[in-house]
Amino acid sequence: MQPTILNILFCSIFFLFPGIIAAQEIGKQDGIEIEAQRDTLVSVGDSLPLAQSIKSLDTIVGDAIVQDTIKPQGNQLITDVVTYTAKDYMRISQKENRMYLYNEAQITYEDLIINAGLIVIDNNKNEVYAYGIPDSTGAYSQKPVFTQANQTVEPDSIRFNFDTERALVYNSRTQQASFNVLGEVTKRENDSVYFMQNVKFTTSEDVENPDYFFYARRIKFVPDKKIVSGLVNMYIADVPTPLGLPFGYFPMTEEETSGFILPSFGDSRRGYFLQNGGYYFAISDYADLMVLGAYYTNGSYELSTETNYAKRYKFRGNFRLRYENQLDSERGFPDYAERTQYNIQWTHNQDAKANPNSRFSASVNLGSSTYYKESVNQGNTGNFLNNTLSSSVSYSKTFEGEPQVNLSLAARHSQNTNTESINMSLPTAQLSMSRIYPFAPKTGAKKGFIENINLQYNFRGENQIQTTDSLFFQPEMFEGMNFGAKHTIPVSTNFKVFKYLSASVNANYNENWVFKTFERSWDDVANVEVIDTINKFDSYRTYNFSSSIGTTIYGLKNFGKDKKIQAIRHVMRPSISYNINPAFDQYYDSYERINPANPLETNMVDYSRFQGTLYGAPGRRFSSSIGLSLSNTLEAKVRSKDSTATEPEKITLLNNFSLSTSYNLAGDSLRLSPISIRGGIPIIRNKLDINVAGNIDLYALDNNNRRIDKLNIENGGSLFRFTNANISFGYSFSNKDFEGDAEEDDELENETYRNGGRRDDLFGKGTDMDGRFYEEDDFEDESRDDRDDRWYNYKVPWDLRLSYTMTYNNNARQNEITSHSIMFSGDVEISPKWKVGGSSGFDLKEQGFTYTQLRFQRDLDSWRMSFNWVPFSERSSWYFFIGIKSSILSDIKYDKRREPDRRL
Repeated sequence: MQPTILNILFCSIFFLFPGIIAAQEIGKQDGIEIEAQRDTLVSVGDSLPLAQSIKSLDTIVGDAIVQDTIKPQGNQLITDVVTYTAKDYMRISQKENRMYLYNEAQITYEDLIINAGLIVIDNNKNEVYAYGIPDSTGAYSQKPVFTQANQTVEPDSIRFNFDTERALVYNSRTQQASFNVLGEVTKRENDSVYFMQNVKFTTSEDVENPDYFFYARRIKFVPDKKIVSGLVNMYIADVPTPLGLPFGYFPMTEEETSGFILPSFGDSRRGYFLQNGGYYFAISDYADLMVLGAYYTNGSYELSTETNYAKRYKFRGNFRLRYENQLDSERGFPDYAERTQYNIQWTHNQDAKANPNSRFSASVNLGSSTYYKESVNQGNTGNFLNNTLSSSVSYSKTFEGEPQVNLSLAARHSQNTNTESINMSLPTAQLSMSRIYPFAPKTGAKKGFIENINLQYNFRGENQIQTTDSLFFQPEMFEGMNFGAKHTIPVSTNFKVFKYLSASVNANYNENWVFKTFERSWDDVANVEVIDTINKFDSYRTYNFSSSIGTTIYGLKNFGKDKKIQAIRHVMRPSISYNINPAFDQYYDSYERINPANPLETNMVDYSRFQGTLYGAPGRRFSSSIGLSLSNTLEAKVRSKDSTATEPEKITLLNNFSLSTSYNLAGDSLRLSPISIRGGIPIIRNKLDINVAGNIDLYALDNNNRRIDKLNIENGGSLFRFTNANISFGYSFSNKDFEGDAEEDDELENETYRNGGRRDDLFGKGTDMDGRFYEEDDFEDESRDDRDDRWYNYKVPWDLRLSYTMTYNNNARQNEITSHSIMFSGDVEISPKWKVGGSSGFDLKEQGFTYTQLRFQRDLDSWRMSFNWVPFSERSSWYFFIGIKSSILSDIKYDKRREPDRRL
């Protein structure tokens, strides 16, 4: 035998770089079929597989393998140890000049592994072959598997020629990016280029029987880079479709790549449209940019841009800008209208580890008040059902030391989409100093009234702007700016009284700075109040005092460890507080006003020049009041249902049930405030709490339903009057609650939640730009795991969320329920691939359904289908979608929708 056999081994290994390809014609060639025979000279037991390590072989003497004694000349092809094994035998045939490795044969060289039922090395033809072998049933098994790094190829057989350094692979199967590729014949041109003939490539997981595939007669394949094909046709369930291309280019890289985004098409009340088409820019590893547009045949158009950026362990964020120019009807018609809409969103989050002493964050959502209601390209219920848009951009910095100082700068925005009013704070600066204990000992705990005295310093300066949607970003927006600053110094202490009572004393000093005030007078001629703006610095100072004392009382009743209820504990926390707020009359003036009903009579009108400033006018009314409160918690120890448990379970019977009121010592009438009642009643532990709230009033009402300084019981009524009450609860449960496998869902960051959508889906589930429900991937994964479950009908996955609220009002003898409603949302997975759900509610007072959404989702393995339907209301609409799941082929889809009427 010649030493070239090792060169053949090396090249066969080197060739086995994963591949699949063909962009040129390759004639069919028959593989070499070799019948496996057990060598009678070399016997290897089945239970003891033989393994040898070879670096260089030269001469065979009899049946012994010896090393070449001649030192090889020149460069060596094999640079590492080659190991090989076979379960049945490894045989060298001197007659055929071949080496056979049979049954679970394996060759390993560096990071490359070859597995096959039969591996043959032919030294005469300088070729290497790898095949499968028949199993006990005669089926073809142990097909070759070639693995190098993270690349794997699984053909039926392989043939490699050492002289030409080319190889042919038959019926190869490999995975590249999201594609599974099957090629009838593969030709290796060099290390990085392969050609394939009669190729199927698909994203279906079932490679042998895909639900769809693309068929190309010739393709060129560059691993981890691209597939270039000639004529390509799309097959669905092995049925050819008219969908085809004269050529195709499919990027295989796992990295983001710039490219065009194909638009979807359809029709609407603005005519036919092309929607959400544009270009994606893969700017760098840290940022990208997507530019989309839409055009309608009546002349309307949309533009949007979105960028995502992230740097590991530093920050991540997203910025989105949308603009729409909407036309109704046609030019020249009476109902023709033109308007523009826009929306700006920005989210920025800093990693907590990036800088522990400073932090920058942003959450911005602002734009036209009618954007979500009128946009044709928006379908998220959480967006148009929410009446408020809000934004916040903030930076905070902590200065370490003693005392510690915290600085924060923020810009805030709040917008009511119904009234179109906008409130902005540009900016707000806050500075705070940590508590200082001037009389505390240098070592040891602080004790007593003096040692616990502490003080702080807080500063807040801000500039507020109030405007409307029509004046936003206009010069008039800045004309009414209102800015000022507030300094606050709280001083407090706490101490024990008679060992069991906890007391605290607090005093606050406030100084307010403003930069404009308002002088008021009366114009007798015009009979109106005249307000003059004084643009200069001014200030006022206020202070107040408060104290409180309270304790905790425990009550315990034991029933015995042999009882089901072993003990009940009652915890009461009574407290009494005293508050005093002086009157600051020095900041008030007056002017004379003629009584319109009697011109000869004049009235004195009091006012403060600080009315209308940023923090308002100081209080003029002296108040001195006593506050009373009592909170109750009722708990029980019960025998555990788990017979192996050694400790009883603790359950809550009454959670923080509290009563509170106050008595105004400085008032001349109606001194006692209504008694407030708050509490929670646990029904199902950690799942359902009924929250109750209400107010009761001891004072009576006169004939005009106004409170009078007379007890209700003295006026012929009961001890007190229920003035208002509220009962509410929310409950969510699923099949997992009954299987003992309940898990909390991760909060998914999506646009619906950012813009006000509820996480319990009671307003309906949100969708992305393609109509995909945000949690749809979870449904697909769960379905895939259960799709072959024979007992699926006995454990159908489902979930249900409920919300109930009822409000009662009797302030002025209305004795009516002002609101009474129930909302619900749920999903049922009726089969491993079907999920149906809905969100709705019913107004029990008005006897009508609230916003209703019905959802249907179908997992089609490689495809997904969904139908989203709002059956009634002014938002009545539906949306149907079917498309390929894989992001690389996401443009292969069909969608159809009926839009809601967004005209206000």
